[in-house]
Amino acid sequence: MHRIHTYTRPVLVLLAAFFLGSTPLIAQEGNSGRLSGSFQANVNFFQRDSAIGAANTPGYDRQLVGSEAWLNLDYSNWGFDMGIRFDLFNNSNLFNPLGSYNGIGIGRWYIHKKIGEFDITGGQIYDQIGSGLIFRAYEARPLAIDNALYGARVAYHITDNWEVKAFGGKQRNIFDYYNPSVWGAALEGFIPGNADYTWSLTPGIGIVQRTYDDATMDQIIAAIETYTPQDGFIPKYNTRAATLYNTLNAGNFTWYVEGALKTEDVFEDPFALKNNWNGSVTQGRLVSRPGNVLYTSLGYTTGGLGIILEGKRTEDFRFRVDPFVNQLRGQVNFLPPMSRVNTYRLTARYNAATQEIGETAGQVSIRYSPNTHWAFGADYSQIMDLDVEELYYREIYLDATWKPKDAWNILFGVQHQWYNQFIYEGKPGDLSTITPYTDIQYKISDNKALRLEASAMFTGRVGTAENVDYGDWLFGLLEYTIAPHWTFTVSDMFNFNPKRINSNTGDFEDPIHYPRFDVFYSTGPHRFAFSYVKQVDGIVCTGGICRYEPAFSGFKVGMQSNF
Repeated sequence: MHRIHTYTRPVLVLLAAFFLGSTPLIAQEGNSGRLSGSFQANVNFFQRDSAIGAANTPGYDRQLVGSEAWLNLDYSNWGFDMGIRFDLFNNSNLFNPLGSYNGIGIGRWYIHKKIGEFDITGGQIYDQIGSGLIFRAYEARPLAIDNALYGARVAYHITDNWEVKAFGGKQRNIFDYYNPSVWGAALEGFIPGNADYTWSLTPGIGIVQRTYDDATMDQIIAAIETYTPQDGFIPKYNTRAATLYNTLNAGNFTWYVEGALKTEDVFEDPFALKNNWNGSVTQGRLVSRPGNVLYTSLGYTTGGLGIILEGKRTEDFRFRVDPFVNQLRGQVNFLPPMSRVNTYRLTARYNAATQEIGETAGQVSIRYSPNTHWAFGADYSQIMDLDVEELYYREIYLDATWKPKDAWNILFGVQHQWYNQFIYEGKPGDLSTITPYTDIQYKISDNKALRLEASAMFTGRVGTAENVDYGDWLFGLLEYTIAPHWTFTVSDMFNFNPKRINSNTGDFEDPIHYPRFDVFYSTGPHRFAFSYVKQVDGIVCTGGICRYEPAFSGFKVGMQSNF
């Protein structure tokens, strides 16, 4: 049964009056408004396949179909900017891949007005301070993230180069909101170094406070009362986080640095041990500790050479609006990832999610193009614990692109990963991979193109001969494009050397194929997709934010439209 959330009805009526009432006002006063929007819909048709683990969820067992849809409208007139978004979730597994959710309502609304040097916004707001270390309210639909701040924001332009802003409210929780409150403020500016702008500074400073409500505090106290005295602590209602950041541009160099501190905060540490009253010890419990994080990025470009160096040290900077929510729910802030964002199917199989409790990490990316025919790339990432004693993740990534003629584009390379499965997936042991890959594109004519992607992944358990996750893989994809409307793809991910043990027989699993077929059609601002998919389970990441995706078997239909 769907639920339409009653608290959104007055908002819907108010904004509908704005949108629908604009026509007579335009005719009477000669004003002209601007209406734009977008629509997105996804439909999953589930087909049970217990051989790949696509089973034992509501979608496969009884519902068979699940969908999501978003209709977004933005309107500008009379000096106002306003918007409303309608959300629909029908047997959706977006929020919980192993479950199902139904809901209908207003997913977002906002009204913005500029009055002189003031910018005023009310409703559900997206914003961030600096790179997001202490605060970031944003949307990432593929990962089911929409942590808009439900409240108000005021910004004042002190000069052309300086602005101060303040905001406050409660964080969105699907169609509801979390009870703890959040407020913050920031001052940002621009300092031109000289008249020729050969160097400049873009400094900023910000602060955020999260305050627990009484009901959440009662939950925290109830949990602490189950701990032994050695694990107990006195929780605090308020936690403050402050950050200082700056971007320096000087010639060919760009240097960004940001440091943040967080006062004592209650959060769940999955690695902390809990001493139970019966004498047993379990892992994971609430703790109360301050935190800090330091992040920096240095870029250099000249001619055909580009170099980016990044580093980050994070200590106890898990910042949630509610300590009892986990994974991607209730995040107040955003910590930049310290591993390469890979796009090819097998190179992206294992991802290093940001470790909020603690990590020391760095990476370097080098790109060099000596001429129009060749381009080379090299990336190195390494993530360790706070004491730089235990290795969590390492990646070496090499590629070369060759363009012998205008019609051809040939990329080939190799990736090596060292991956701590316990840290990132809760599985014992360390995984090592070697993945050679290639991407060949050929332009047949002005409107027809062919692309081939091929790769192989060879896995091994570091230091032992024991079984390793799923084992070894082959992947191939063929894509045919007829511009501007059609794209056809066929691919297969083949687990040709499986290392998993069948729990029923005790033998190794049989080799298995994961085929996929896609048809995409585009016309103007509209795009339609139809896919048949068999997909292995794994960790899916977008911009360093990761979540577990179970195996999928069935059909996917999608639509996107802008107007």
